[in-house]
Formats: sequence, structure tokens, C-alpha cells
Amino acid sequence: MRKLITGTTMALMMALTFPAAAQADTRKNQDEFYEQLDLLMRIFERVRSEYVDEVDDKEVIEAAIQGMLKSLDPHSTYLNPDIYQQVRVQMEGEYGGLGIEVQMDKGFVKVVSPIDDTPADKAGILGGDYITHIDGEAINGKTLTEAVKKMRGPVGAPIVVTVVREGEAMPFDIEIIREKIMVQSVRHRVEDETIGYIRVTTFNMQTGEGVEKAVRELRAKLGDQLDGVIIDLRNNPGGLLDEAIRVSDAFLDRGEIVSTRGRRRQNNNRWYATSGDMLDGIPIVVLTNAYSASASEIVAGALQDHRRAIVLGDKTFGKGTVQSEIRLGRTGDRAIRLTTARYYTPSGRSIQERGVEPDIEVLFPRPLGQRGNPRREADLQGHIENTQDNLDRAGEYDDMEETSAQLEETAGETVVDTETPTEQVDVQLRYAIKLLKDMSGLPKSQVAEVRQ
Repeated sequence: MRKLITGTTMALMMALTFPAAAQADTRKNQDEFYEQLDLLMRIFERVRSEYVDEVDDKEVIEAAIQGMLKSLDPHSTYLNPDIYQQVRVQMEGEYGGLGIEVQMDKGFVKVVSPIDDTPADKAGILGGDYITHIDGEAINGKTLTEAVKKMRGPVGAPIVVTVVREGEAMPFDIEIIREKIMVQSVRHRVEDETIGYIRVTTFNMQTGEGVEKAVRELRAKLGDQLDGVIIDLRNNPGGLLDEAIRVSDAFLDRGEIVSTRGRRRQNNNRWYATSGDMLDGIPIVVLTNAYSASASEIVAGALQDHRRAIVLGDKTFGKGTVQSEIRLGRTGDRAIRLTTARYYTPSGRSIQERGVEPDIEVLFPRPLGQRGNPRREADLQGHIENTQDNLDRAGEYDDMEETSAQLEETAGETVVDTETPTEQVDVQLRYAIKLLKDMSGLPKSQVAEVRQ
């Protein structure tokens, strides 16, 4: 009995000790937190009172906020009222400026891609270019918000950007005339008489409706002659998650489209396809390259995992994180864009840092003199690492070589792109057309086998 009483007493003492220890740790963490906040304010006061020139308090605080967010990952950022308004307009499909998607890299503005038929595109700006100066003023040391603000301006006003391009020995200037940008995010046409071609340049609020309209018009025009559809997501930097889900749903009849997982329960979600495939099983080829990012990768990954489409081209950018827009202030005129979750394809793949691997790799010929590989998410400083085991699209450790060989045999030709032709030919598009033409001559059962 004495041993039992002693044991019970010790258990009670330990149970009381653990909460006390936990409370002590909590108090210590709080003390350290407030000490760091106090340090920040003391440094801010020293800057205000002792810096060689008088500083703008608002600018210094915004820079501190921006620095804090950028220390997390390359995609978290602060949107002041000016930039927030511009971002909202851009997501709605209309904004003023150059028509260029950018991010900060190595202290300079890196071009993700120019938007088709905008001033930047017409002036010759390319994905992968670095902008080092705007109107002769160096960008190095500025935040992305500041750089974007300098690129915005009155419609009709010229701007000179200094560009560093891989393969060019020296930086060079490009003059661009600012315009009101009306983003037509979806275009379509008929290729080789029986192939539908849908180009998606970005995912704004009009994209899902635009893709659905394009499919209806292609089917109305070609009817039973429609042999297949190409969805071109090359150089598409992404955009709204909801629109990526809607585009995927247009071609899927059932199953999961994408899931997100974060620290908070509200960021853990799954989206599923609704009944009905707008193409009724007509073959699809999705074109991707190194600048297909974010929402583009959601669509490519969903259609690939469901064996609904063949992904052809180059490995995608590898941005597998979701940014939530959190409004701030009494009037909600500013916000932070904060990374709150990772997204996963239907088979459970996280493509963060890794991208979507194409079923058939067809590399576009590099411009003469260009060396090295395109920069992707994995090359960005401070990117979030992917710790997931390297699974294939079926969620297993299977070898995909047999499937790839079958696809290339079905296409009836091999990929040769080691030399740049005299006239630049879109080899990826030509390959996709040839593949769909070959598949159109197969029985439906064999077409299904090709997509397995």
C-alpha cells in the first residue's frame, strides 16, 4: 500500500510539474518576442534620428514589412494601396502598364513572361530577362513594389528599361510606350483543319468562361471533324486558383482536381470535378514549358493525373504554393499576399520546386548563343523546399519509360531540336498536332491505352 501511495504521489507531482514547465516556456517565448519587437522599435528610432538624411517614416516601415515577408519565400509580399488596386484590376482582366509578369530575383526584376500582344511583348521583352534600370535609375536595392510602381504610369507615356539577357554580352535599353492593358486571357483557332488550339495566357476572372466559350465555338465550327484539342499553357505565369479549377473541370467528368494543405484547418481543402466533359473524351494535348507556373501547373497536373491529357513540352516552373490575399487596414485598401498552403495534384504529388514532368519532352530550340537552363522555382533564393518523396503521377514508384516510349511510338516521330532552324518553327505545336492526328486514326480503346 505504501508503494502505491508513493507512486501515486509522484505521478501527481509530475503532472503538476509539466504544466508549470510548459507555462514557463511560454512566458520565456513571449518575453523574447517582446524583446525583439522592442529591438525593432529602437532601431527604427535610431534610423529616424541619426540617419544621414531625413527618412520617410512610411517608406521605412513598408520596407521593413516587405523585408519580413520576403525573408519567408519569394512569393509573399506586401501590397500598399497603389499596388493593391493595380493587382485587383489585373485580376479582373484590365490594368494599365507594360503587360509584363515579374518577380524579384537577385535584387533585380526578373521577367516571368510578357503577356501576348502587350507593349512589352511587342517591344521584344522575353521570359527570363532581367530588368536592371528603369529610365536610367537602378532597381537594385528597391522592393518589387517600388519597381512595379515605377513601371506603371500614364497611358501613352514612354519608359526605357535596361535589360540583361542570357546570351547577350552587354545590357541594352528598350523603349516601351505604356498602354491600357486589356488582358484577353484566352484565344483559340483551328490548326491543320481538324485540330482545335486554345491558348491561355493568364488565369484572371475571365479565363474559365473564355475557355468554355472557345470549346463551344471549336465544336460548333468543326463538329465531328474535331480530332483533338491543344491547350497551350506555355509562358503562362498563373493567377487565380478558382479559374484553374474551372478550366480543369471543363475537361473532367469526375474525381479530384486539386487539394491544398496548410497549417490552419481553413487552408486544407479539396476540389472535385462536376459531371460533364465538354469535349466528350476527344483527345487533349497540354503544352508546357519552364515558364508555365502556378495555376498552369494545377491544370496540367490534374489532366495528367486523370489520364485525360498528354502533357508535352518542357518541365514546368515548379510553383506549388498558394498565396492568400489578406486585407489590412480599416478601409481594406492594402493587403499582404502570404503563402498559406501547398497544393497537390489528384495523385497527391506536390510539384513545389519540382514542376510537372511532361509525358513527352519536346524542348523548344534555344536562341542562337543562349547557354544554360531556364531558371525555375528551385533556383529562387529562399524558395520553400519540397520534402515529399519523388512520386510519379500515379502515386507509386513506377518507371514511366515504357509509357513515354509508347507515346512517342504513337506519335510516329522522334524529337530533334539540337539546332535552331533558319526560320523559328514551333516544334512543340507541330509535334502536338502530329500526335493528335495519329491518335485520331486509332480506335477509341487504343486512344485510352495511349493515355494510360
